[in-house]
Amino acid sequence: MIDISEKNTILRIATASGRIKLKDKTITRIKNNQVKKGDVLTIAKIAAINAVKKVPDIIPFCHPIPITNVDVNFEFENGTIIKVTCTVKSIAKTGVEMEALTGVNIALLNIWDVVKMYEKNNEGQYPDTLIYDIKVEEKIKKP
Repeated sequence: MIDISEKNTILRIATASGRIKLKDKTITRIKNNQVKKGDVLTIAKIAAINAVKKVPDIIPFCHPIPITNVDVNFEFENGTIIKVTCTVKSIAKTGVEMEALTGVNIALLNIWDVVKMYEKNNEGQYPDTLIYDIKVEEKIKKP
């Protein structure tokens, strides 16, 4: 681990985003709450929040830091895309980029998991499903 003992404790905020492409029929099911496994976006949001709090357990060189807020949002784009945005806040000595990225990834994976039965083709493959464009949108440090 990097020694952060001498760093100042300040407000740290990071926002990350990513996208999942699904079939248009799957998007309609999500919007109409007609997915057999449950409310897709609520499941993804709760999973993302839980994942943010567990980052030091799954990314070994991340410091355990107090998470003061997690905000997860979803936006439908172009008929077949869901954009996930995760903003994480902490008052700490190190940033929260990995936490925001983890939140986005876990939300996207949970979306895929709960809709995969609708995404499979006749051979059981996922030719139309894609997770992509995962990135840190913004990093803020406020003394």
